[in-house]
Amino acid sequence: MTVIGLDDTDSRNRGMCTTYLAARLAERIRDAGGTVERLLLVRLNPAVKHKTRGNAALAIHTDFDADPAFELAREELASAAETDDPRTNPGLVVAPHGPDEAPDEIAEFARRAVRELLSRGEAERRIEAAGYRHAGWKNGRGKIGAVAAVGAHAAFSEWTYEHISYREPERWGTPREVNFDSAFAAADSGYPDVWDTVDRGTGEAVCVPHTPCPILHGIRGDDPEAVRRVSEGIDGEPVARTALFVTNQGTDAHLQDAALHEVEDDSAYRVTGTVASDPETRRGGHVFFTVTDGEAELQCAAFEPTKRFRDHVRNLRPGDRITACGEVTKGTLKLEKFAVRSLDATELVTPNCPDCGRSMKSAGAGQGYRCQRCGTDAAGKVERELDRELEIGWYEVPPEARRHIAKPLVRGDFDAPTHPEG
Repeated sequence: MTVIGLDDTDSRNRGMCTTYLAARLAERIRDAGGTVERLLLVRLNPAVKHKTRGNAALAIHTDFDADPAFELAREELASAAETDDPRTNPGLVVAPHGPDEAPDEIAEFARRAVRELLSRGEAERRIEAAGYRHAGWKNGRGKIGAVAAVGAHAAFSEWTYEHISYREPERWGTPREVNFDSAFAAADSGYPDVWDTVDRGTGEAVCVPHTPCPILHGIRGDDPEAVRRVSEGIDGEPVARTALFVTNQGTDAHLQDAALHEVEDDSAYRVTGTVASDPETRRGGHVFFTVTDGEAELQCAAFEPTKRFRDHVRNLRPGDRITACGEVTKGTLKLEKFAVRSLDATELVTPNCPDCGRSMKSAGAGQGYRCQRCGTDAAGKVERELDRELEIGWYEVPPEARRHIAKPLVRGDFDAPTHPEG
């Protein structure tokens, strides 16, 4: 067996897509007499600043010999990668072993690449120590993702699927022709095994990209046959080719459990604390609040693109205990989801007179309250139950705002009740 790792071949502005290059390379391997066992799409750390788009690395698992596989892959990258984009720095790594036979050091590198910022220098040291063939274009930064893709199957155990349909090359960069009614109908037919196809709250077809890349639509879910059926149920322009990818999308593989004092910029976390400030809506519609665990505080934010999710955040109040998930940038956790663990369900209010029902007045500093009409006294404020809009359980951003790697609540296996966004 051979594993071919590819990364950083696409461009935000010029198009291309590393999944397309992998699909095309897989076809060439089959045409040359090889068998492709699977295509692996690995979303790496979403906090990486120099990512071209979704920070995906690709691996091809094949029975093709490593040396001819390397030559085919190098030829494909050289001809198709968007190297004119200053942000695009492709990398290629070919390993002469099966996907589950990667050395422990390579598997660990893959785990870290999903959660940390790693250097090209470390990647090249790992590649050389493992004896892999490799190539880089320009500064070769794509070798980081390429070697991570080689080790990913050995590193992780939870996988989902994406069925991608590609456009005819002459249509790249032009408006996509997709029948949105059919997209919503197909999404409904596959839900919940197929998820994040559409956003029913905004009416957006999330599966259809807005960039000039070759993708017509990508359908994600837990079942390979289900994603294929939903894809085939969407009407639109002709499809040039399709490919099924095994992927870590929708798994929360990027999240690390941590105490508040342990979080660092450019990684994603799952942290638990008590809400310490009232949520504040700032310019641009972004909502901010802080959480504390008694030792440290952390600012959390629900940014404007998360739309209706911000209403749940605004319903938090000091004293609520939550678990918050998201990437930390410049000391702020960008919320992807949160779980309400307990709610502050009471508030202290001025007492009412038990005789006349009127609100009492302060009797002076430290002297409690007195009814000016009846003369009755009360020692201090009293607790009143609150009618809270939130319930115990998990809340998430809508599909339109969800990161590829973030786990949708509809997938289940959460530690509290869930309130999914369709």
